[in-house]
Amino acid sequence: MTAMLEVKDLQVAYGAILAVKNVSLTVNQGEIVTLIGSNGAGKSTTLRTISGLLKPKAGTITFLGERIDGKEGHLIVQKGLCQSPEGRRIFPRMSVRENLELGAFLRNDKTVIAEDFEKVLELFPRLRERIEQKAGTMSGGEQQMLAVGRAMMGAPKLLLLDEPSMGLAPVLVDMIFETIVKIREQGITILLIEQNASAALDVADRAYVLESGTIKMSGKASDLAKDEAVTKAYLGG
Repeated sequence: MTAMLEVKDLQVAYGAILAVKNVSLTVNQGEIVTLIGSNGAGKSTTLRTISGLLKPKAGTITFLGERIDGKEGHLIVQKGLCQSPEGRRIFPRMSVRENLELGAFLRNDKTVIAEDFEKVLELFPRLRERIEQKAGTMSGGEQQMLAVGRAMMGAPKLLLLDEPSMGLAPVLVDMIFETIVKIREQGITILLIEQNASAALDVADRAYVLESGTIKMSGKASDLAKDEAVTKAYLGG
């Protein structure tokens, strides 16, 4: 399989505190890979460093054969690596349409942008109903759909999803995970960070378990879902 993203010996520090310690992971083309772990394990820090929001202290990040560690975020987005951030971070005073259009701000392929816009609305019919509504007036679930839709407007080859199910009602959690599978069916590779380990392991091909900034386990998602240590720590077993 072709490695789309390779992270090697990544270290990220906040001041004197090392939040991510020598993390190495690979995402192959066409996969859904999940990074699971408890709160404060370093999952979001890892993702934010991959997408260029944080600068690594050490290690390398290679995307499509090119090193991107330390590059500016917008240059990384231009290469086809887009993130739907933790906590959604939509623009509340702008309409749904404007939020989605902003997702494509680095693109100028008008016809393809229009096609992608339509694809996002097919994926999330609720957004079509709310298209001119101010994003801040929507429910948490709708805002999460918008955050994912906006990331998709960047034409990602690799989509980074940071805690997409956070704070959502169980019925919406199921819907978000069904959508993640549909996104992969469109040929988009996904790196998913999720506290809801059982739902994440359900849709992922492979998984990494992060604990206190270190990868403790990795393997096929279906194997980890059956693993006793993982079950105890993350699946309430």
